[in-house]
Amino acid sequence: MVASWLREEGYDVFSVFEEARGAADEELIRRARRENRVLVTSDKDFGKICREGLPHGGVVLLRLQDQRWVNQQRVIRTLLQNEEPLAGRFLVVGDDGRARSARDRDGSRPSRG
Repeated sequence: MVASWLREEGYDVFSVFEEARGAADEELIRRARRENRVLVTSDKDFGKICREGLPHGGVVLLRLQDQRWVNQQRVIRTLLQNEEPLAGRFLVVGDDGRARSARDRDGSRPSRG
């Protein structure tokens, strides 16, 4: 549902569910990076992979208590309306729609300027 909605909103979407079910997480991160895509997921394994330092093009980890579609849509819409770029960042997003920057693509913590 998320992929369909994002397409309707005009985003170029690659859906793992539709096109690459069963692919290894590391390969999905590499593919997203090659294709200049930001990976949006609820799978905590991607957070572990990013913390281990695998280069990526951007990962948004949804940590939602309410996994219903309507809440996912609300949270993603809030995230996309922010002025902050998603590319190259590892962000953890909660039900409030606020993103916490965990690590940049090179594995370093973001500077707090």
